[in-house]
Amino acid sequence: MNNSMKFLVSEKDSNSRLDIYLSKKVKHLTRSNIKKIIDLNQVKINKKITNSSSKKIKPHDIIEIKFYIKNVDKLLPNKIKLDIHFEDKDILIVNKPKGMIVHPGAGNHQNTLANALVYKYKNGLSNINGSSRPGIVHRIDKETSGLLVIAKNNLSHSKLGKQFSDHSIIRKYLCLVWGVIRPLEGRIETLISRNKKNRQLMTVADFNGKKAITNYKTIKVFNGKDIPKISFIECKLETGRTHQIRVHMKHKGSSLIGDRQYGKKSIKFKKINKDFLKILSALNGQDMHAKSLGFVHPSKNKWVNFESELPSDFKKMLNLLKNLSG
Repeated sequence: MNNSMKFLVSEKDSNSRLDIYLSKKVKHLTRSNIKKIIDLNQVKINKKITNSSSKKIKPHDIIEIKFYIKNVDKLLPNKIKLDIHFEDKDILIVNKPKGMIVHPGAGNHQNTLANALVYKYKNGLSNINGSSRPGIVHRIDKETSGLLVIAKNNLSHSKLGKQFSDHSIIRKYLCLVWGVIRPLEGRIETLISRNKKNRQLMTVADFNGKKAITNYKTIKVFNGKDIPKISFIECKLETGRTHQIRVHMKHKGSSLIGDRQYGKKSIKFKKINKDFLKILSALNGQDMHAKSLGFVHPSKNKWVNFESELPSDFKKMLNLLKNLSG
């Protein structure tokens, strides 16, 4: 695949600004990123380089864009075994383990998925998001396990990014939550914004937030003598806001089991099964797994869907709950 895209300007787009036109066509890139691309002489109109973001385009103009590469600190490769679920010349499907951060951030510069990808693939991944995020199209939380799609080239990255932007990618998660969500199946639509008291957390907002939609259904409610009520939930995302499922479950009054940020700091039980308490105490973060990922393949233009099994610690908790609830 080439790391460029071409567009033929139609009559309806006549007299549009170049940067606005391209931001509509390449939805994964922001308008500021489009401007940087233009400033770096990586956009041509009718085979001639232009560095004017405000240039007005005309019908039948042929616009070519090459993807901007950010200048960032070099990412250190780390030899970490990856669980590759699927691979071809354009994409990887990685099954991320619980506890692994997707890419470097403040205080976390090594042992991330990105470090592992650099070690294995070197320069064989997209670099639209810069060399610190090779191939990274989307993220899941550190303590969430499951599937991620990785782009091997910039055009694949752009096409996948557009699907995320259009909310056409299918993402399903499995999680365990305290209590019972009412109704048992439904749709949660809110605004989500940064928590004013703690900027590391997100919260449901009345205004000035981003639209967030989670569809959920209860697969099973566990209810036994020696355990509290716990629900096994499937969530299907229409949007992908930071901590979206965790925030929405808390909003419904049912935080995820093991969630130390959005759940209760401590839970007291009048009577509790010792095996359940042992597994619960050993949990390192929420019980949530990115089970399913479906999208249009960037070069084959066919719908593909990938599924992954629950990790062993999640299965262990689930099996115990089934046994205890009878």
